[in-house]
Amino acid sequence: MAEIGLFEAMYTARALRRYKSDPIPDDVITKILDAAIRAPSGSNQQNWVFVVVKDEAKKKRISAIYARGAQVVSAFYAIRPRPAHMDEKQYQTLMNSATYLFEHLHEAPVLLFPCLRVEGMGPLPNPLLEFAGRMSPMARASGASIYPAVQNIILACRAFGIGTVPTTLHLFFENEVKQILGLPREVQTYALMPMGYPINKFGPVKRRPVSEVAYLDSYGNNWKG
Repeated sequence: MAEIGLFEAMYTARALRRYKSDPIPDDVITKILDAAIRAPSGSNQQNWVFVVVKDEAKKKRISAIYARGAQVVSAFYAIRPRPAHMDEKQYQTLMNSATYLFEHLHEAPVLLFPCLRVEGMGPLPNPLLEFAGRMSPMARASGASIYPAVQNIILACRAFGIGTVPTTLHLFFENEVKQILGLPREVQTYALMPMGYPINKFGPVKRRPVSEVAYLDSYGNNWKG
């Protein structure tokens, strides 16, 4: 592992979707997973579950499901306007990279599934019953217990020279994927991360400037720091 700084990792960890066939050593995967579990989780529950898929037959079955998800989302891509911060060349590069993964997911040496075990709360005390009626907006909060771990995986992969990208197209057919992985009903998948030594190069990543996306005290008062 080459020593790189934290900010260098963040500024160069591009979404990479084309991988060499070289296997990732198990000890490296273990260190990446150990970095994942250093992330915070809601109430420190640590209800995460990580499934590492290296079996070729399973990867092919998952890839076929992922391709069906790609067909669903491609209809959306066809009518979605190009983001204003990207020129046509940049957008086509992104789409070509995504399309490549649609067709070659199974070629990644590792498919990693970050998941959460959803524990039942049991009967609610009376003071919480009224609040429970407003719980639907809280559904998105569950990601706060797994996506920090996903970011740690991205940074750890970058440190080891491994490319990855978090994807979610399998969620259109998640029950089929869970059956392949043998996941119980209470465990939900939150991402699918192909991993491999990249064919393309790392960073730098290009982003909109902070002054366009950050505000001071209220929306519309652009941050000027």
